[in-house]
Amino acid sequence: MHASRIQIRKASNNNAPFAFTASELRTLRALKTPAGIQRFLDNMPYHLAGTAWSPRVVLREKTAHCLEGATFAAAALRAIGFPPLLLDLEADRDTDHVIAVFKSRGHWGAVAKSNFAGCRYREPVYRTLRELALSYFPIYFNLRGERTLRRYSRPVNLARFDRLNWMTSEKPIWFVAEHLCDIPHFRLLKRGLEKNLTRVDARTMASEMVGHRKKTL
Repeated sequence: MHASRIQIRKASNNNAPFAFTASELRTLRALKTPAGIQRFLDNMPYHLAGTAWSPRVVLREKTAHCLEGATFAAAALRAIGFPPLLLDLEADRDTDHVIAVFKSRGHWGAVAKSNFAGCRYREPVYRTLRELALSYFPIYFNLRGERTLRRYSRPVNLARFDRLNWMTSEKPIWFVAEHLCDIPHFRLLKRGLEKNLTRVDARTMASEMVGHRKKTL
């Protein structure tokens, strides 16, 4: 996707991205587009540590998990002119997933880091956030093959945490995860539909777990 095809709005009266050093900001702005941010994240190894690194630490360590990848993507989106928005996907009998969302030409897309192949980038073609969230449903499953995605949140603008230096803090930014857990979520499925869901077939599971990392004892 070319930059000319994306509506990039320069943030007015917003100097928050300049909390980064000039070198860090050049790195983020060199990514140019949401797709460029996704490629940068895809080139980072996925790690399994119980950390909550800020985007600055992710940039330095060059590795991230789901939450860290999403907050990094939000900061990078901000650096190229988008609001820093996160959306939480909530599952039953499974872990949640956090994505950075952006809007282009009136449609929603997403940038994300995941241990599963299909839970990453979404082109900005979705008219609503519910449509965007539903796009993750077919390939959102636990290791028993159960389709587990059930709810999604409203977007959270991380500018609300600027006073806590969420982009550049050397301390963990668990306050972002805690906020995502506390806010209201909306049902994706009508009541009763869950009873008839099929399990994910072995072929789909294998394809979605290409590159999947497991904890070692």
